[in-house]
Amino acid sequence: MPVQALSTMTDKAKVEISIDGVTYEVNAGSNLLQECLSLGLDLPYFCWHPCMGSVGACRQCAVKQYRDEEDSAGIMTMACMTPVQPGARISIEDQQAKAFRAGVIESLMISHPHDCPVCEEGGECHLQDMTLMSGHNYRRYDKKKVTHRNQYLGPFINHEMNRCITCYRCVRFYNEYAGGEDLSAQAAHHFTYFGRHREGTLESEFSGNLVEVCPTGVFTDKVFSENYTRKWDLQTAPSICAGCGVGCNIAPGERYGELRRVVNRYHSELNGYFICDRGRFGTGYVNDAERLKTPLDGADKELDAAAAQRQLCEIAGSDGGTIGIGSPRAGNEANFALRKLVGEENFHAGYSDAEHACMQLIAEAASDPRFHNPSIREIEQADAVLVLGEDVTNTAPRVALALRQSVHNKALELADGANIPRWQDAAVRELAQQERSPLSIFACGATRLDDVASDRVIDTPSALARNAFELAHRIDSDAPSGGGGVDALARIADQLLAARRPLIVAGASGGDIDLIKAAVNVAGALRKRRGNGGASPVDLCLLTAEVNSMGLHLMTRPENSLGAALRKLSSGEAANVIVLENDLYRRAPHAGVDAALAAAGQTAALDLLPNRTTAKADLVLPVTAFSEQQTSYVNYEGRAQLAYQVHRSHSAARPAWQWTGGFEHFRRALLDCADSIPAFAKLGDVLPDTSNLPNGIKVPRQSERYSGRTAMKANLNVHEPKQTQDPESALAFSMEGVPPRRDATILASSWAPQWNSNQSISKFQDEINGPLRQGHGGTLLLEKRSESGEYHPLPAKVDGAGLELLPALQIFGSEELSSRSEAIRARMTGAYVAISPADAQRHGLQQGQGVTLSGAGGVTATALTCIRTQMSAGAVALYVGDAEIDFHGLFHGLGARVELAPAEAPEGRGLGELIVSDLARGRDYV
Repeated sequence: MPVQALSTMTDKAKVEISIDGVTYEVNAGSNLLQECLSLGLDLPYFCWHPCMGSVGACRQCAVKQYRDEEDSAGIMTMACMTPVQPGARISIEDQQAKAFRAGVIESLMISHPHDCPVCEEGGECHLQDMTLMSGHNYRRYDKKKVTHRNQYLGPFINHEMNRCITCYRCVRFYNEYAGGEDLSAQAAHHFTYFGRHREGTLESEFSGNLVEVCPTGVFTDKVFSENYTRKWDLQTAPSICAGCGVGCNIAPGERYGELRRVVNRYHSELNGYFICDRGRFGTGYVNDAERLKTPLDGADKELDAAAAQRQLCEIAGSDGGTIGIGSPRAGNEANFALRKLVGEENFHAGYSDAEHACMQLIAEAASDPRFHNPSIREIEQADAVLVLGEDVTNTAPRVALALRQSVHNKALELADGANIPRWQDAAVRELAQQERSPLSIFACGATRLDDVASDRVIDTPSALARNAFELAHRIDSDAPSGGGGVDALARIADQLLAARRPLIVAGASGGDIDLIKAAVNVAGALRKRRGNGGASPVDLCLLTAEVNSMGLHLMTRPENSLGAALRKLSSGEAANVIVLENDLYRRAPHAGVDAALAAAGQTAALDLLPNRTTAKADLVLPVTAFSEQQTSYVNYEGRAQLAYQVHRSHSAARPAWQWTGGFEHFRRALLDCADSIPAFAKLGDVLPDTSNLPNGIKVPRQSERYSGRTAMKANLNVHEPKQTQDPESALAFSMEGVPPRRDATILASSWAPQWNSNQSISKFQDEINGPLRQGHGGTLLLEKRSESGEYHPLPAKVDGAGLELLPALQIFGSEELSSRSEAIRARMTGAYVAISPADAQRHGLQQGQGVTLSGAGGVTATALTCIRTQMSAGAVALYVGDAEIDFHGLFHGLGARVELAPAEAPEGRGLGELIVSDLARGRDYV
């Protein structure tokens, strides 16, 4: 069951219970284990997880329950399966209960190997914690152990099945929560095996969460294991995932100047306990040997920092004018510093023109009081969902996981009617069977959410938009009609109207503004039918493509698109250009970029990895990666969040705001941005309150057990040097200071006495699944303005020869930086064209064959043919692979059409392993 379902009880009344003679006030309707943990009490458990409810499998949370004050014998009961009752009397410390829990641990440990010193989970292992908590410390069993053969599970996950204690957490998360199909429990009793039917790469986009869900070391982080460091030797700080526009909270860990791993950092409104595999394994580019380390001139000659700074200032102040091109993957401070350097009127957006138009509309809708842009937690509460055109799994995976949970709200409604507690997982599932809340998907082909969809409308992009406009008209006849429409529209309209909390989802990743307009119309029609005056806003989730797309939009003038910047350079209206963390060839037609850069007098590029834009620059300045700097980002909701610096850069790279803005300190850059741009007026609220830090003492990034600090530099000096100072934040590059446990706003890695694993996060929550105590969930920047109440007109129909072109996006490969990470590259596929069987036959194309695409502007590209049985006839989806294909040259606007012809297969990467596997098994999504 979804997070919200387990934490948002239908009855939030409080009742009093007695635990070991102490009276506590707890939530009625909850279970004893959850309430004990919410109270901060120590009670062992294994199979229970705050997101997945209770199944009572491990028997580890046994407590003694008494009928009344006269009962001295009591009965043994499992806390996770026992509902809270007014006046209940229980004991955790009862000797019989303690002996029972120790016996359970002993039975679980019968075949468990004694390999803690070499197990990657050592020191942050839930099994270790619970074993010590239960008091079990001696193994009496001396017979032969049951052993298992481990499987290859792909480039992300290691498998060590002999460590399993059969808690079933892995399959409950992977199959029931995340929707995976290729991991299962096999055999029974001592021979139960958790793995794939045949070894191979785990297919789920959330497989990496098995590392944190598993209470032992069965599933471990393969990327981390290859360059392993104990948890307590990692230098960590709170950060934000830069993989998409959701803004999931993460905790990166560094050792010896290398970023070693990323784990989830709990945020009650966003990612909760889980992140996607792109966010977890896609940060290897930080350690890339090709990182730009020193300033370079146009001849690749190294420059010292002072000379490079002077040259940048000369470019910015030279005659003829200089424009700046921002970046949706750079932080607010970097973009603002460039904007300040070149002037607001010369600062341009750094995403495609199609995305720029989408962002204007998304921000407009976000400011409309008729609508509410929901957090992930709120998405999980939706009881009827419509997804318009956005391939959510590949563009905002954590939102897709939330949508998967939303379909279970029907089951929870049925459970409430049957008086079954929502946390009784097996009982709720048995009651509901296949009953689900409606999820309708408009797409050009199959998606990874189709298995839980109630209705699917598959058509060309233009036809989808017309159907969506017609859906709005079916809800409110004042909305413009799309004409006709598929049969499912009447049913979908009724479902949305009947829902208590309907949700409409669309996004900018595909660059289709007509579908966003249709989403706004549908949401507006629902609001009108529900009663504009007293009705609550309708949930309208409009997703942004990158980590700071919204932040970049908020500081860019509407007319200052990337296309406008390129035209200024080509026409001579602007003489020079400064490009911030951006490969322009990924954002605009290649011919237009070539012409603009050729016409520019001087080009300066700031980036962390070389690309086609830096190759043509006259000045290249190295910038720090996300983990090497402090910065803020604005997610799809308009939520500003602060990402702290985890470790220092050991090269000449600097934060971009230091190169371009001349700011000495980060705080000044952030506050200057807040003071200068009205939309960022509340940005300063993301800064931590340091008033509780006495005498300037800071919060350590290193744990109390951090080791080897002297030995690290013993080859240079046998004396330990003074720790590097950090004037930029409330954190210190040290193990000394005020423990972060005193302030959850700067808590990177949770720890509490007896709780070394990630399960210790419960010690910092107001209640299980609730917000962090003292936590800062970010600041919502977007202010509501007067509602327009107007509908967008139906777009003009665009006819033409050829097939409609749309982008195909991949979670592993479509994002620029993560695609440079070795682990992600192992999951990437080559460029392909997804096409329907009918269109493939008409063009003489076979599966895996080369195909040439030709656009109206004379642009051509070659890719592999991928025939998808559920792809809409009349449309083709192009995945650009390593971005060598000129997609924006082919996609010259909505309704863009291409011609196809057979060709030789391009050299390089073929169709990915999982695509080949899917096609072989007749599964359509890729």
